Amino acid sequence: MDNATQLGEAKVSKLLIKFSVPAIIGMLVNAIYNLVDRIYIGNGVGSLGIGATTVGFPVMLIAMAFSMLIGFGANSIISIRLGEQKKEAAEKVLGNAFVLFIGVALSITVLGLAFLEPMLRFFGASEAIMPYAKDYMTIILAGNIFQSLSFGMNNFIRAEGNPQIAMKTMLIGAGINIVLDPIFIFTFGWGMKGAAFATVLSQAVSMVWVLYYFFGGKSLLKIHKSNMRLEMKTIKLIATLGFAPFAMQIASSLQNMVLNQSLLEYGGDVAISGMGITISVITLILMPMFGINQGVQPIIGYNYGARKYDRVKEALKLGIMAAVGIATFGFVATRLFPEQLVSIFNRSDAELIAIGKLQMKISLSMLPLIGFQVVGSNYFQAVGKPKHASFLSLSRQFFFLIPALLIIPRFFGLKGVYASMPLADLLASMVTAVFLIREMRHLDTSHAQGLTNRKEKRADDIKIDENIIKESA
Repeated sequence: MDNATQLGEAKVSKLLIKFSVPAIIGMLVNAIYNLVDRIYIGNGVGSLGIGATTVGFPVMLIAMAFSMLIGFGANSIISIRLGEQKKEAAEKVLGNAFVLFIGVALSITVLGLAFLEPMLRFFGASEAIMPYAKDYMTIILAGNIFQSLSFGMNNFIRAEGNPQIAMKTMLIGAGINIVLDPIFIFTFGWGMKGAAFATVLSQAVSMVWVLYYFFGGKSLLKIHKSNMRLEMKTIKLIATLGFAPFAMQIASSLQNMVLNQSLLEYGGDVAISGMGITISVITLILMPMFGINQGVQPIIGYNYGARKYDRVKEALKLGIMAAVGIATFGFVATRLFPEQLVSIFNRSDAELIAIGKLQMKISLSMLPLIGFQVVGSNYFQAVGKPKHASFLSLSRQFFFLIPALLIIPRFFGLKGVYASMPLADLLASMVTAVFLIREMRHLDTSHAQGLTNRKEKRADDIKIDENIIKESA
């Protein structure tokens, strides 16, 4: 059984483990190296350094959004085409996506560097934080193409049934970054620039690894020169199916802008730095959930394309259970050890520790629901329903969190900023539940209809066989 065919025939629980565990490990290590990045910055540069990464984070989200637009959109199409046994069509998507990654990444670098300072100010950088943020983001944006190709193309390795290799991509980058961070920040004394250089170099090595996989003859899907000619039909399809995660990231960037501005207004620089710590902790929890998403997506997409709807439902159920379990573990940890978690980033700043502890306890109070919402909204991405996926992806940040951030803090100040986050989690999960219930009913109907059609076909076949016997007699 080849790597693609197993998606439609092997036991779903075993497939989920096979595809998700490598993705979870890779994403978790990726989260850890971002966590370590902020820990080194917090202890080597100080709270203003953490604040700099916090205001630079929305800019990084925008760059990531375009990688997800192309990568996730193309990945959904590739999984479905492989399920339909259309390898050449999948390779056409792969070639177009490769060219799009390069063109879009270079455009973001040029525009980002040209408008860096006004962007950082827009995303909440104060005069004190600005120099640190510029040092960091100048280098990050200059190396954006490495991030785009390594992250984006890695999705396709997983889509064709090689999750272990996709995991190694992330492990390589994370390991290099963790090693280089202390050398560049402390040994060389490069501060924020050192942290940025470590990140960019690690992404460059990951990119080389991914490109070697596709151009070195190891991949099932090949990048052919003929498929690198951009085709408008393919681009539109990629953009349509990739719009949901793209919109989610853009909304997340906008949400972070509103959040940073609110934090600056009601709590100052220390509140922004504290939120940087909270974001690092929640990223550590979210990344394994995204790993489950990456693992379950090709399973759902392939079986949906093959019309095996019972397997689609089983994969979705198992994915949600695993994500909720991870989120619940994170919730318990942030309830029991908030002060210890904040102190890892800076042990000497009592004000930062106090405000970070309060942020964590309030803003993550609905954390278990996030696991359900993340996998539930990703389902519609996996089955090629971009309108549903886009709406659900936007619901938390754009429809619920941003309005809450603009209204609630006016009455409750800084605590209102923190309380807006769990409120948005609750409302978004409720909406996702409604969409999923309706979708599952539709799958049940389609599955029952498929069984009826197969029974009728078997009955017709039996009648034909009986007629043949009678005629031969």
